Amino acid sequence: MTAATGAGARFVPGAGHAGPPAPDDPALLVAGRKLLVGADGRFLRIADLPAGTDWVPLGTLDGVPVWGAARPAEHTGDRPGGAEDGTGHPGRWLSWRALAAEVPEPLAALAGRALQVFTWRHAHRWCGACRAELADVPGESARRCPDCDLYVPMQLSPAVLVAITRPGPAGRPDELLLVRHSYGPTELWALVAGFVEAGETLEAAAHREVGEEVGLALDRLTYFGSQPWAMSGPGVLLAGFTATAADPAAEPVIDGRELTQARWFPLDALPAELPPAYSISRWLIDATVTAARG
Repeated sequence: MTAATGAGARFVPGAGHAGPPAPDDPALLVAGRKLLVGADGRFLRIADLPAGTDWVPLGTLDGVPVWGAARPAEHTGDRPGGAEDGTGHPGRWLSWRALAAEVPEPLAALAGRALQVFTWRHAHRWCGACRAELADVPGESARRCPDCDLYVPMQLSPAVLVAITRPGPAGRPDELLLVRHSYGPTELWALVAGFVEAGETLEAAAHREVGEEVGLALDRLTYFGSQPWAMSGPGVLLAGFTATAADPAAEPVIDGRELTQARWFPLDALPAELPPAYSISRWLIDATVTAARG
């Protein structure tokens, strides 16, 4: 399957299929934080990989079942695989960031689910209550303890991010607040973001995070969309919002821990160091610029 043929594909996550994998079903191997694709960038098939692999259902791609499996992390490396990595197939081990930059969104979402599922499975092998080995629950992204019956679903970790604008000076475009973080890709200008607390709504989290990180109050908070995000750990779901600054004259005051900089940028003079095109952060920024032009 090439990136071109995957451009219009539809990926539906799922944890169960009727019957075993078919030879032509798409397949992904995960080792640590990397995924194996063909040397030409194609997603591999069941028939391309070793017989007897313990395949786990990931969902469907245009109605076709997709499967994943885990391998030890030491098998990765951006080199031809062959016998060196035990798969018998030449290919490339890529991070999700590198893979998402090469393929359309549905394939990036599929790869992200594979990475998240196997990261979660690796961290949830044993029962936290009685120490017995957990068993898979058929048809679910969950495990259950055979001894004490503890049910362990793959839980989501929601996070919010907000594109905040304010009117520009007279005759000038509106301005967008961008920040630089003290962790991750520190060179990027990004949006204010943070995880949702237990018992908190998405909207309340957006107001709280913006208040904590840059000291601003918000008006007209509006939901934009969401994206599963494989780079921040298993089960992370980003929810994006747009908003305006309640006080157009207010300047951001950074918390000094998570952020190193925060600045208002005119929408016609944004910095070049923006989030990648496959991220909801960039979708929000681009949509804000487009709306201002309309």
